[in-house]
Amino acid sequence: MAQVEATTERIVAADADTVFDALADYSGTRAKLLPEQFSEYEVREGGDGEGTLVHWKLQATSKRVRDCLLEVTEPTDGELVEKDRNSSMVTTWRVTPAGEGRARVVVTTVWNGAGGVGGFFERTFAPKGLARIYDAVLARLDAEVGKQ
Repeated sequence: MAQVEATTERIVAADADTVFDALADYSGTRAKLLPEQFSEYEVREGGDGEGTLVHWKLQATSKRVRDCLLEVTEPTDGELVEKDRNSSMVTTWRVTPAGEGRARVVVTTVWNGAGGVGGFFERTFAPKGLARIYDAVLARLDAEVGKQ
């Protein structure tokens, strides 16, 4: 099994602390940021960054739905890591300053892909599809916290 990786990034028109706080707010802001590919969103423990346990279903394609139960950690300043208890999927959100009143958000998701022909298609198409989903999340984040 080869590791599959999807990465996307965006400059958000708000300072890094504001952006990070919005992303870490699983009991409030985070649910507002999720596009239609996410369903059954539920905070099961915590709700603010480190120690949060959150559930959702992610419909990456018309046929592929992942039931995700994510443990949230904050290994370093400006970083949220969501580890799925139901799979090998790990999503890392990194927020860094990007000039006056702006922040760069980089989202990277990695998981162990399938083998064989199915794995080839997963490695070829899944990163682009997941990047589009997280592009939508980042656009909503910018709309939510960005300085208009």
